[in-house]
Amino acid sequence: MKPIVTLTMNPSIDVAWEVDDMVPIRKLRSSPGRPDPGGGGINASRVIHELGGPTLAIYLAGNLTGEFLRKRLEDWAFDRRLIHIEGYTRVSAIAYERSTGQEYRIVPPGPEVTESEWQAAVDVLDEVDADWLVLTGSLPRQVPADFYGRIARRAKEHGIKVVLDTSGRPLFEALQEGVHLVKPNRRELENLLGRKAPERDDQEALCRQLIDEGRAEMVALSLGAEGALMVWRDGSRFLESPKVEVKSAVGAGDSFVGALTLGLAQNRPIDDAFALAVATGAATVLTAGTELCHRADVDRLYAQIRSEQFA
Repeated sequence: MKPIVTLTMNPSIDVAWEVDDMVPIRKLRSSPGRPDPGGGGINASRVIHELGGPTLAIYLAGNLTGEFLRKRLEDWAFDRRLIHIEGYTRVSAIAYERSTGQEYRIVPPGPEVTESEWQAAVDVLDEVDADWLVLTGSLPRQVPADFYGRIARRAKEHGIKVVLDTSGRPLFEALQEGVHLVKPNRRELENLLGRKAPERDDQEALCRQLIDEGRAEMVALSLGAEGALMVWRDGSRFLESPKVEVKSAVGAGDSFVGALTLGLAQNRPIDDAFALAVATGAATVLTAGTELCHRADVDRLYAQIRSEQFA
């Protein structure tokens, strides 16, 4: 099996703290803090690696914070390809309030990236030998909104299947080109197609519209704590998310994408790969702050989903 390639155009150093109460003005005494490498594609690669799959993470990083990110990634034994930029890699903050169980997230836009820097990412992708490419996360400033669409076009020319998880204009532009799999949430899907989808039948109809219009071959619709809906040309499946103690939602969507791509790359049946993805997203919710899933939790929740929802 070839490595699953992930591209992270706007990575971050995600730092998580715990405080007793979030209050203004006062100094908030916190836990020591945990800095982890973050960004959609990097998180997806971390999960693919945790589940035993091969992966290559391509990412942009620069300056002092970019060097810190590079060193933190050395803790993970998967292949990486760094594209140097001049700007500072962003730092995101996550604060967990012990008194309420609420989580607060501060996510800056990221650096300005020059044309030569983002073009280097296109050139690197032309060199990789892959069957699957995961495009996930936001784009940094000055990168054109149709960037993911350009990448999808190049990837398809090389016979690479593209998995897309982004939002806003980059999502719209990439779907104009068409991808193999897209993972919107309900709000993103409704905004994309211009109508509400409060019921499951409505949601499936919108997903199927994307397929019928040639914008995606599969749609994995994230429905938060309810679960997720997977729609493909010949079928569909809804799976409830296992009931777990929620510690942090950070990285849950990226974990879902990484596991789903791995399952499909392993030639599992679509609904089985989907079950693995739902289990992995739930397993990530079990961990605090910027920590992602543990394989033992994924295996346990996957077995639970199979036994309870695949009767």
